[in-house]
Amino acid sequence: MAKNKIKPMPKQRSLRGTVEFFETHDLGDYLDAMPEAYFTIDLKRRTHVIALDEDLADKVTAIARAQHVPSQTLINAWLREKVLEQARA
Repeated sequence: MAKNKIKPMPKQRSLRGTVEFFETHDLGDYLDAMPEAYFTIDLKRRTHVIALDEDLADKVTAIARAQHVPSQTLINAWLREKVLEQARA
């Protein structure tokens, strides 16, 4: 079985040129020629999934649409208001 040759990566002068190149070429053919990338991820925000009654979710969605905001934004604003009320009491 013949050993696969690593295809040389063409030199690109811009990110756009690289994108255009890989729109017509298989990235898998060039993986061995790619430099290793190192990075860290520092997640500062967590998302919590909370179940809502279907009827309540439908009503919140309708109100959010009327206000032209995502349901998540509306729910977070309402909860924030309620939590602040409770903190003051």
